[in-house]
Amino acid sequence: MHLIVGSMQKKERQKKILELIATSEIARQEHIAAELSRLGFRVTQASISRDLDELGVEKQNGKYSLPNRPARSAATGIHSLLAAGENLVVAKCDPGLASAIAVRIDSANIDEIVGTVAGDDTIFIAVKDRVSQASAMSKIWTVLLDQ
Repeated sequence: MHLIVGSMQKKERQKKILELIATSEIARQEHIAAELSRLGFRVTQASISRDLDELGVEKQNGKYSLPNRPARSAATGIHSLLAAGENLVVAKCDPGLASAIAVRIDSANIDEIVGTVAGDDTIFIAVKDRVSQASAMSKIWTVLLDQ
């Protein structure tokens, strides 16, 4: 029972970390810890460091940024999510999997996503605006990694 609760809390904590990074400019782990504590998560610097590593989050220009591909994403069949223009996210996938992955994304009913078009190994994901891109990308990774 304790392992299941711990695993669920870790998933939720990691989801919140991705959301924080998608919606604010964060330069220090202490900021993440403070926000998570405010939301009711019990965290240590070590657990945040492990979470960032597992999620594939890196610092770029002194700020944490969402990964193009989280470290544990190999099993999803998706290689990258990249912003293109102001209203598009492009997902590159293993050959033949784009349609199935697009169905999973569509089924998640992510508010920021207007629609998807899938080919063989690429998905075009239309989002409402530039602000929606980062949030949508974070939510897509969360959906795909919650297997």
